[in-house]
Amino acid sequence: MLKRMLVGGLLLALAVGCKPSATQKVGVISSFTGSEQAFGSQHERGYTLALEDINAAGGVLGKPLEIIKYDDQSKADVAVQGVSKLVDQDKVPVVIGAYASQSTLALVPAVVKRQVPLVIPTATADNVLASKSPWVFRVCAGADDIAHATAEFLKETGLPKSIAIVYENTNFGQANGGSMRTWAKTYGIPIVADEAYNAGSPSYTALLQKVKEKDPEAIYFASYLLDAVQLMKQTRQVNLNARVYTSAGTGFALPSFLTGAGKDAEYTISGQQWMRESKWPGSAKFADTVKARWGEFPSYHAVQAYVSLKIVADAVNRAGKWDPQAIRDAIATTEMLTVFGPIKFVNQQNQHPVLMTQVQQGAFQVVGPPDQATAKVILPTPPWSSRP
Repeated sequence: MLKRMLVGGLLLALAVGCKPSATQKVGVISSFTGSEQAFGSQHERGYTLALEDINAAGGVLGKPLEIIKYDDQSKADVAVQGVSKLVDQDKVPVVIGAYASQSTLALVPAVVKRQVPLVIPTATADNVLASKSPWVFRVCAGADDIAHATAEFLKETGLPKSIAIVYENTNFGQANGGSMRTWAKTYGIPIVADEAYNAGSPSYTALLQKVKEKDPEAIYFASYLLDAVQLMKQTRQVNLNARVYTSAGTGFALPSFLTGAGKDAEYTISGQQWMRESKWPGSAKFADTVKARWGEFPSYHAVQAYVSLKIVADAVNRAGKWDPQAIRDAIATTEMLTVFGPIKFVNQQNQHPVLMTQVQQGAFQVVGPPDQATAKVILPTPPWSSRP
């Protein structure tokens, strides 16, 4: 009797141990806390809506999809630890992340070593693809694309006689500052100031005074949210007047920038990657859904997260199995029309167009390219002395 009980218990344990998982898991790394939390919150909203859509449509390969989230705390070293947690412990076969270029660059070797595909939703520094690894894919446009689009826009609206480049001293800032340096020279725009700063500094007035002395007609900022707000407020304080204020998007492209900088955000021009008004299917619906649930319209970072999870789900369905190499091969052949526009990877880079927006009356308006425009650009920027 005891023997039969032991055998029966063993068989039950084996049956439980061999029971297929009720869900399939994808690993996500983002900045859900820390200095870049505003962007991580946008990611979280995008992932949440994508997960709901995917599971409402039947999940992936007939099973519900589950996200295993890892908070990198806005720190590159913590992001790397996330790869170990998600891949080695949770056994996810694919990772999406991170947010910041600094963190994303740091985790690339870790995923390549483990040979699991990495889908990058947001990091713009072009060196995140420098490994040329077939395991790494980027959904967003890169720093070079944004700087090129900005320089082209300046050409179309009247090239400035000079430009200042102001960027944070991180992988993100260096990449975007360096790209504008290249394109300014290509378009023959003299660079009269080239200033890096430490993110999160208590004051930028001394730096801005240096820029003011050079009297640039244009300024190109590469900054995250908190710095973007302070830079524009302190630009007013030092009475630095440029004909055009441009940026690599990011901090200057968030809804929180509009509320944080307030009237000082007016007239700023940003490289954007998506807007509610984008002429891609579902843009307005996605934006309105986010607004209804979270109280504000999303930035493009939310859409990048949303589409990244959709790309993974589509790839697994086409691969027919949760195998890292099969998923990688399927991602490489992705061709989708999404709320973020067409998705197609060439040398691991999605071919994504860049929009140009300007803050007008407290809202982002698309001012380029012409076929996407919702308003005409207002230039030159009025001097601070004539602004409320």
